[in-house]
Amino acid sequence: MAWRWASASVIGTSHIRSDDRLQDAFAVSQIGQDSIFAIVSDGAGSAEFGVYGAWLTCRFLTVRFREWLRDNSGLPSDIDLTDWIDELRDQIAAIADRRESTPRQFASTLAAILISPGEVLTLHVGDSAIVARRGREWDVLCWPENGEYASSTYFVTDVPGPRLNIARLPREHDAFALFSDGVGDLALSHLEQAAHSRFFEPMMRPVDAALSQGRLVELSKTLATYLAGPSVCERTDDDKTLVLISGA
Repeated sequence: MAWRWASASVIGTSHIRSDDRLQDAFAVSQIGQDSIFAIVSDGAGSAEFGVYGAWLTCRFLTVRFREWLRDNSGLPSDIDLTDWIDELRDQIAAIADRRESTPRQFASTLAAILISPGEVLTLHVGDSAIVARRGREWDVLCWPENGEYASSTYFVTDVPGPRLNIARLPREHDAFALFSDGVGDLALSHLEQAAHSRFFEPMMRPVDAALSQGRLVELSKTLATYLAGPSVCERTDDDKTLVLISGA
C-alpha cells in the first residue's frame, strides 16, 4: 500500500495574543508495508501541562501499536486498548506526582486511527474528529463530543475514567483526515452532523496525486501556511491540526 500523507499543526491566534504555546500534538507512523497509524491530541487550554499530556498520548499509543503489530497478526482487542489507556493514565499520574501536580493538569483529547488492509480501528475521546472518503462522500468516523457545557469536552485524564469510544469498520475508504477542534468549524456541518466535502476534496487532491510516499514535506508546508492564513484564522482563533492520509 502506497501511503501518502500531509500533516500540519499551527498555533491559534488566541494563544499568540496570550503569549501561550501550541497545545496540539500529532503523530503519523506507517507500520510495515500495509498499515498506518495516526493520532491527534489537543491539550486542554486550562491545563498547565496540557501540551505535555497531548505529546505523551501521541507517543505512548504510537509505540503501543507499533509493538503490537510487530508481534501479532491481528489487531488489538477492545480489552487491550482499554488496558493501554489505563496504562497511559498511570504514566500521566506518576509524572504529575513527580511534578507535585495532578493528572487534570495534563488533560488532553484523543483521536486515533489504525488503517490495516481489512479493517479500520478508531479510538476517540473528546472534541477532535476523524472523517474518511468513500467514493465521493466523506463519512464521519468520530464525531466531536462536548461535555456538559458547550465550551467543555472530555479528556483522557477524566475521573473516574475517560469517555473512550472504540469503533471497528471494514476497509471501505481510501482517504482519511484527522483534526483537532480548531479545524472542526471549518470541516464539519454541526447542523447536519456531516463532513464538508468541499473542504476536504481540494486539499486531498494533491495528496492523492503525489508520486512520492510517506510524509509529503512540501504539501505539509503548504497546509501549514493555509491553516495559519487569514481565511482560516478569521473563522477560528484556536490551535489547528490536520492530518490528510491517502491510500488511493
